[in-house]
Amino acid sequence: MVEYKILYSKLALKDAKRLSSVNLDKKAKNLYFLPASQTKDKNILEREKVKKLLLSLKDEFDIVLLDSPAGIESGFEHSIFLADRALIVSTPDVSSVRDADRVIGIIDAKSEKAKEGKEVEKHVIINRLKPDMVESGNMLSVDDVLSILALPLIGVVPDDEEIIGSTNVGEPIINKDKSLSAEAYRRISKRVLGEDIEFLDLTAKKGFLSAIKGIFK
Repeated sequence: MVEYKILYSKLALKDAKRLSSVNLDKKAKNLYFLPASQTKDKNILEREKVKKLLLSLKDEFDIVLLDSPAGIESGFEHSIFLADRALIVSTPDVSSVRDADRVIGIIDAKSEKAKEGKEVEKHVIINRLKPDMVESGNMLSVDDVLSILALPLIGVVPDDEEIIGSTNVGEPIINKDKSLSAEAYRRISKRVLGEDIEFLDLTAKKGFLSAIKGIFK
């Protein structure tokens, strides 16, 4: 089994010269976090300093995950301009999908790869899917979202109240064996690393319940 050294960062550093990371999860010994300074001024980052930081991180880690700040201001642009790959996360509602479509357009226009005539590899993660609402026609289906965004799917995460509880106690949901959302995240991780893993059956009623039973035999 190949082991990867991974860094996760919320890109909001005041000083891109400062570089420190910490491992916060004993169960994921190769996962590190880069702490971010909190600031209301999203324009304080300088592109060249950010570029220097990201290039140094790429030398140290096999995978660098940048969690883009909310919105499409400079913080977002700093997160995507050196990206090799983008995971577009959207909930299955019209406003979120429209925002995701706009984000895709910005990535295609403002990334370094775009300026070189290349394309950033992009995939969609559909988050907080509620199978019963999809079945009743009150929520967009996976096919609806993909038809709008026109990108390949890499994961679907069902809506799960356990995530809130896990967040509040500081225990990653992915560490819970009997959790459908945790299984969805695990499968996304494997697909990101190049494995061919089938998608969960998240159809409503019988299919949804059979998916749960099938995973936790």
